[in-house]
Amino acid sequence: MSRMGLVVVGAGGRMGQALIRVIAQSDDAVLVGAVERAGSAVLGRDAGEGAGVGPLNVPVSDDPLPVFAKADGVLDFTSPAATVEFAGYAAQARIVHVIGTTGCAPEHDARINAAARHATIIKSGNMSLGVNLLAALVEQAAKALPAADFDIEVLEMHHRQKVDAPSGTALMLGEAAAKGREIALADQSVRVRDGHTGPREAGSIGFATLRGGSVVGDHSVILAGTGERITLGHVAEDRAIFARGALAAALWGRGRKPGLYSMRDVLGLA
Repeated sequence: MSRMGLVVVGAGGRMGQALIRVIAQSDDAVLVGAVERAGSAVLGRDAGEGAGVGPLNVPVSDDPLPVFAKADGVLDFTSPAATVEFAGYAAQARIVHVIGTTGCAPEHDARINAAARHATIIKSGNMSLGVNLLAALVEQAAKALPAADFDIEVLEMHHRQKVDAPSGTALMLGEAAAKGREIALADQSVRVRDGHTGPREAGSIGFATLRGGSVVGDHSVILAGTGERITLGHVAEDRAIFARGALAAALWGRGRKPGLYSMRDVLGLA
């Protein structure tokens, strides 16, 4: 099979450049398009040179339609509004759309689900192998340990520029815990504690968010019982882990039926 032709959207950002570098090093994929928002300073530049891998003869464009039309897939770590737009284009082109964008609201997810009728969409709050394994372990632990005896808290820290909180990964881990407990996270989630809060509500899943410096991503899930505490965690040291996961997801999705998939599907953990 020929190499998979991929488009990177948000090509001028840190994740976009990491994606371009990973594709450039791959024997199974090739960069065929790079997209940025209108007015970006990188428009017209060679995407490879911007990512530090040398010229790839792929100029950065602000028009996704022609590059989507010639691609097999798109890698997307942008913003919810942009991702929804790209999902529509991917559906028109009937290609693979890998979504690592976080902060999507229910209305964004509804439109992504609609696009998945025609595109093969792989969406995850985190694309790393380790984090998705962590989510599976969290689900098992939450299922095994009684809610009456063990409280669950999700702690995360990211760099100062991150704009959504809790992180998509933290929410993914919270969802895994809720699934293990067979409850709805929306009904049991505690996002903020301030002032006189009273005792912790039994069965709730708490979130704590830290921001600062250049932290790529630290996540811990704490299961706290009386006299004992279990901590399951993951530390991301390099954005390349997310880029490699996204590339693996795209290659996995090639040739599959349209639908909405996750990294658990990709890794056989579903």
